[in-house]
Amino acid sequence: MIPQVQLLTSIPQGLRDPLIEEYNSIVRNYMERRWSPSELSGGRFCEVVYSILDGHALGSYATSPSKPRDFLSACRALESQIRAPRSFQILIPRLLPALYEIRNNRGVGHTGGDVDPNLMDASAVLAMASWIMAELVRVYHNLPIAEAQRAVDNFVERRLPVVWTDGNIRRVLDPGLPLKDQIVLLIASCSATVPIDKLFKWTDYQSRAHFNRILRTLHKARFVELDEESGTAIILPPGTDYVTELIQNLK
Repeated sequence: MIPQVQLLTSIPQGLRDPLIEEYNSIVRNYMERRWSPSELSGGRFCEVVYSILDGHALGSYATSPSKPRDFLSACRALESQIRAPRSFQILIPRLLPALYEIRNNRGVGHTGGDVDPNLMDASAVLAMASWIMAELVRVYHNLPIAEAQRAVDNFVERRLPVVWTDGNIRRVLDPGLPLKDQIVLLIASCSATVPIDKLFKWTDYQSRAHFNRILRTLHKARFVELDEESGTAIILPPGTDYVTELIQNLK
């Protein structure tokens, strides 16, 4: 796996940092169930990605993101860049206007129905943004799709409302939660693998034997992937779903 610090380094920092920041914002707000367009906005993300594609096509990148006067026409113009990778020429330029449209013209006038349309919109934003991020990493580093997605997952800084951190220590702010829930929340709040020793310290729990049993139970349930050889754990998709439901029930 390419170290995170080396990913997308060929993109100028003035574009790379906003790209990662906006993607993190989308993921965090989705995890925290803040689905309204004012909070889960893909608009700025679209502008940053467009600036990157435009710079790739021109062979010279802007120092900071900019918004084209006519976003749809600007994206269509990228399709004429026949020397660009096909995803940069066709796929992403056609995804960006749809993502931008959700940002600008959804979230108003929703009436009726059993499903909150903001959830549908937010899910679409997250899926499209994640695919675009993985494709940027894949193209710039010639990675297989699965490895590119794992690299993108490491960009994500998950900020959960019930987990406090000062950058070193982490604490679940509701000590009355079951140990299982605290462990899953703490692992989910991290962007990559978590050392088990550090995780145990964060729970402030007394019995290491019981802590280990709970962690192995979570592994068997596929909430987390536990690697006892390396002494690390990482959240799995079922664990992420559990955390999302857990946070909703805590509010």
